[in-house]
Amino acid sequence: MALLKIARMGHPVLLGRATPVQDPTSPAIRQLIEDMIETMEDASGAGLAAPQVHIPLRLFIYTVPEARSSEGDPPRAADALINPVLTPIGDEIAVRTEGCLSIPGWRGAVPRHARVRYEGLDRHGEPVSGEATGFLALVLQHENDHLDGILYPMRMTDLRLLGFEQEMARYGLGVGS
Repeated sequence: MALLKIARMGHPVLLGRATPVQDPTSPAIRQLIEDMIETMEDASGAGLAAPQVHIPLRLFIYTVPEARSSEGDPPRAADALINPVLTPIGDEIAVRTEGCLSIPGWRGAVPRHARVRYEGLDRHGEPVSGEATGFLALVLQHENDHLDGILYPMRMTDLRLLGFEQEMARYGLGVGS
């Protein structure tokens, strides 16, 4: 396994639409998933999309750490979602503070759907689907955006709530993080 270099905001790989994974069970994809999990864990992240590691494929990994879990949104070990499709459930929007491994040190308040349905393939290439709320819904939407060339500041409606993580914590400017 290997740590992968994470692309930072400004790199063109983060702005394009990723292409579907043709063979989700190939050894190269399995190795990529393992390397991405190791990279995400090393960077203390909760998600990482393939474009963030300079590979423009429709694949991301995610986790729900114990500290971010809640009732109805239990902890989850790291897993992958390959060729994902996300569909909002209802009209409820939640505004929560997000960070991104491609925008280190920054956080911003982002409106997201409170509930989403997800479909795709897991890390073994098996079909998976379900509904997500809470932190999991946020992570899935954030990572799925990376597959379409969207970074979280592009979703923000109030740029006054974008800032350095340390400053926002110092002055209590986070929202529902």
